Amino acid sequence: QVQLVESGGGLVQAGGSLRLSCATSGRTSSRYVMGWFRQAPRKEREFVAAISRSGGNTAYADSVKGRFTISRDNAKNTIYLQMNSLKPEDTAVYYCAAGIQLFALDGDKYDYWGQGTQVTVSL
Repeated sequence: QVQLVESGGGLVQAGGSLRLSCATSGRTSSRYVMGWFRQAPRKEREFVAAISRSGGNTAYADSVKGRFTISRDNAKNTIYLQMNSLKPEDTAVYYCAAGIQLFALDGDKYDYWGQGTQVTVSL
């Protein structure tokens, strides 16, 4: 089993940047495909980005492509989400997830979830 703890959320003005981190413990993070998801108030959870075990493959939602970058440091058991050019519509609780499945964009395929970190983007 693996535990996930997100950090780095906060309040930022539109156009600004934030970097989220997800620290894993319990088992080596390199065993898992990792993903970031988000959920805004009154909306369903949506996929943001995913990264393969080695970090060689990544995928992004169209809404964040070119603005967000997912990365991982397996030596530190940490996954990152660099968010640039933030928009008010990026406001949501961001969740880190780990899965033992093949590379997937579907949140139902992930096995472990963090508690989430709030990102608020103001005008």
